[in-house]
Amino acid sequence: IKPPSSPFCVSGNHVTVVTHSRYVSHCLDAAAVLAKEGIECEVINLRTIRPLDVESIETSVMKTNHLVTVEGGWPQFGVGAEICARVMEGPAFNYLDSPVTRVTGVDIPMPYAKILEDHSLPQIKDIIFSVKKTLNV
Repeated sequence: IKPPSSPFCVSGNHVTVVTHSRYVSHCLDAAAVLAKEGIECEVINLRTIRPLDVESIETSVMKTNHLVTVEGGWPQFGVGAEICARVMEGPAFNYLDSPVTRVTGVDIPMPYAKILEDHSLPQIKDIIFSVKKTLNV
């Protein structure tokens, strides 16, 4: 089984941002903000997580030399953790100029109150911060 073709939402040269589901729009918004600052993000929308489109991720990382993953789940055992493992075990590892950064939900039980829920899930500002941290700017 092959994943759907063309997972690239935005093409860029500075950093690869891999995400899926709800956080695609957050990453696109963050990429638009960062573009105004001269940072080009290549945003990959994982349309499926099984099969995982490792080939597209590796190709992008080999081009940008940086990787940020974004997901709403907990940091342990998530999609971002699997992407990190695959990149570390594959040919793209030698192209990385900095460690992979993961943007995830906070490692706590999901709160009921809306304001607390908003603070426990990744926000656009968190993605921007992580991209800048990864690029050391």
